[in-house]
Amino acid sequence: QVQVVESGGGLVEPGGSLRLSCTASGSISRINVMGWYRQAPGKERELVATIDSGDNTNYGDSMKGRFAVSRDNAGNTVYLEMNSLKPEDTAVYYCYGNFVQRLSFRTREVWGQGTLVTVSS
Repeated sequence: QVQVVESGGGLVEPGGSLRLSCTASGSISRINVMGWYRQAPGKERELVATIDSGDNTNYGDSMKGRFAVSRDNAGNTVYLEMNSLKPEDTAVYYCYGNFVQRLSFRTREVWGQGTLVTVSS
């Protein structure tokens, strides 16, 4: 089994900053990609940011220049630094991972439970 667990959501004022963390654990042979998606009420889930095993990053258009994704040296924890937050950034943020499982070497996609980020004064 592979799982990812998010932390760090909460309430922040417009213009403020927040950092999310996500740690992967379980029977992992290789982490291909980890990152973040979000879903606001009444909207589809959208890409926030991802980072792959080569530290290549990918961002959703509205996040570029405000958000930054990174990972720790071990590679199993990813961070999302969010700056200049706007009310429209309010959403549930989901951690995502694409992993190669140990023993079976099958590729598996895993989603976290989500953490709520609310941007409001």
